[in-house]
Amino acid sequence: MAGVLEQLERAKSSGRKLLGVLIDPDLGGHAEQLERTVQNACMAKADLLLVGGSLMTTDLFDGVVARVKQLSDRPVLLFPGSATQVSGHADAMLFLSLISGRNAELLIGQHVVAAPAIRALGLETVPTGYLLVDGGRPTTASYISQTHPIPHDKPGIAAATALAGVLLGLRCIYLDTGSGALRSVDAAMVQAVRKAVDVPLIVGGGIRTREQAQTLCEAGADMLVVGTAFEEDPELIFAMSEAVHR
Repeated sequence: MAGVLEQLERAKSSGRKLLGVLIDPDLGGHAEQLERTVQNACMAKADLLLVGGSLMTTDLFDGVVARVKQLSDRPVLLFPGSATQVSGHADAMLFLSLISGRNAELLIGQHVVAAPAIRALGLETVPTGYLLVDGGRPTTASYISQTHPIPHDKPGIAAATALAGVLLGLRCIYLDTGSGALRSVDAAMVQAVRKAVDVPLIVGGGIRTREQAQTLCEAGADMLVVGTAFEEDPELIFAMSEAVHR
């Protein structure tokens, strides 16, 4: 099976849009809900399942990743909020560097801590520049990272930041307003980043309608990630899938 980075790059090259479903690792304490979430994502033909988050209130991470992998036939991708969110049960991990902020721990510090374990597990890493964008209110991601999001109406800042990340060797860019954001990344910002860089572009946070999903894909996103909205309305994932894959 091709690596996850190769799958992302092939999809971008062919113009095929992807849908990722972000699973909260704290669902490990709710077995039935976790199973329904994974099953719905697979029935809706989501392309990848992501596991991770900025804050965990349980110590069930590895078990949750193992269960998601057991329940699904999709690649499972780690979306780590810290060096503790590493699991050998995943197919790969987004090796996220928070390049929109100036917190050294999330630029490189946590990566140094996690690197030996990642190497020992033989886990594929996808070097990814993570840009936190203002989603209309403070989120867990902004609070835990202790960084200021990029202003919602400043696409030039996002484009320059993404370009710097690519010039440093990062292979993907992830624009995110964070879990529970009031709004998604603006289409103009997606367009600006798409024009600035030629690597797979992932967009997440605040995506709640099929119209938003379609607009972001048309603006240049290669993959959309849906999390909180799907948890609130399980049927939404089917509409999202149709909008992305059309």
